[in-house]
Amino acid sequence: MNHLAERIMSLRPSCGPVRLVAVDGPAGAGKTTFAVRLGAALGCQVIHSDDFPVPWEGGPGGWFHALESQVLLPLRGGQSGSFRRYDWVRGEYAEHVTVPVAPVLVIEGVGTARASISGLLAFTVWVEAPWELRFARVMERDGAALEPRWREWFAAEQEWFDEDRTRDRADLVVPTG
Repeated sequence: MNHLAERIMSLRPSCGPVRLVAVDGPAGAGKTTFAVRLGAALGCQVIHSDDFPVPWEGGPGGWFHALESQVLLPLRGGQSGSFRRYDWVRGEYAEHVTVPVAPVLVIEGVGTARASISGLLAFTVWVEAPWELRFARVMERDGAALEPRWREWFAAEQEWFDEDRTRDRADLVVPTG
């Protein structure tokens, strides 16, 4: 991981003065684990798509506007960004999170490396695993009661990735299965 961190730090800033790194891929692939490890190696903040309310309906597209308007656009202009973290357990917004201008920021989650912001990304990681393994991971994590929702989400995210061609733009593909 240190070699990857050195590689990223050698890149030019991409979002104002920040090197923006996206860790993307389908649900259950291992994005969060990878992003946390990368963030530790880089000594930087990691923002997760799960920090925002992500609607089940409509797939990966619905949540991103908040990250873009509250964090990425200010950083692009050399200013700190901020947002309120969503607490999924309580079903409401929680604490205010400041995102200072820093040498690097990792954003992680389904849809973070979308084509619409590819010009702001210094580096893109695609994390993948076989469908069966990913589905088993989300069932273990979230429980069988959400199985119908997860089946819908898996279909919606596959459609999203097919249209966006996210994997094709990745600088690094990480298989976790």
